[in-house]
Amino acid sequence: MSKAFASQADLTDKTVSFDKLSDQAYAYTAEGDPNTGIVVGDDGVLVADTQATPVMAQDVIRRIREVTDKPIRTVVLTHYHAVRVLGASAYGAQNIIASEDTRDLIVERGAADMKSEIERFPRLFRAVESVPGLTWPTITFKGEMTLWMGSLEVKLMQLGRGHTKGDTVVWLPQQKIMFSGDLVEFNATPYAGDAYFSDWPATLDAIAALKPEKLVPGRGPALTTPQQVAEGLACTRAFVSELYAAVKQGAARGAPMGEVYREAYAKLKPSYGHWVIFDHCLPFDVSRAYDEATQHRDPRIWTAQRDQELWQSLESQA
Repeated sequence: MSKAFASQADLTDKTVSFDKLSDQAYAYTAEGDPNTGIVVGDDGVLVADTQATPVMAQDVIRRIREVTDKPIRTVVLTHYHAVRVLGASAYGAQNIIASEDTRDLIVERGAADMKSEIERFPRLFRAVESVPGLTWPTITFKGEMTLWMGSLEVKLMQLGRGHTKGDTVVWLPQQKIMFSGDLVEFNATPYAGDAYFSDWPATLDAIAALKPEKLVPGRGPALTTPQQVAEGLACTRAFVSELYAAVKQGAARGAPMGEVYREAYAKLKPSYGHWVIFDHCLPFDVSRAYDEATQHRDPRIWTAQRDQELWQSLESQA
């Protein structure tokens, strides 16, 4: 009998928070579910990450309408994962912006990712039938792009690879507020199935160098003080670094991945086992770390079949 993903047993709806970070910035968070950022400019609204389906995005829109009646003009995709992008059509935005690397990933693996994520996380794809298909950016950039929302400056920045090769942060330099996407998590396990473990810590250093005073992570509550931001960066860095170090150690002695997974699970569970989706993420995280430590510098494509095979072979051994 196939062992179901840990996330398939997660059926309880989470309590949504809509936090005001400034007169122009808000955070839509839900107890470790994927976050959405909102920026209100002089003449319109920008949404960073969209929720997983158009029906789920309607709750974000309802919250936006509680604070402004300005049109939603822009959607920014911090990366390509389905849970972040498939709700985009609900906003009716003039432009959907992503890095060129993110668009390349949608071309290469967007369809496979869509199918695999829907099977992994059924609760997060409520009303999945409302998804019209893949979300495609209408504008792409490389490295950095500046938007002026009236007098408000918004920078879209690729600070380095980490969660994916296309990671983009949304940075409000005048207010020192950042929406980091899944480069940073707080009390939630980083999903690293498409990650670059070797690069991720330096990318976090690049975030820290900007000295954000408030930061909305990909999952977890909004971080509203410099101290909380520093803690979020440190915890994400520690998880990524400790996991990769454990996997590299096992790979270096030629241990098979199943053995490496059991060892990594035992090392990380005491410190991080209470984080959201720990049991779900760890098989994918270890698999990618093992690949990177051995023969696959770039992440392999996750298909629904590969998901199931990995989960059944590793999670049953934990």
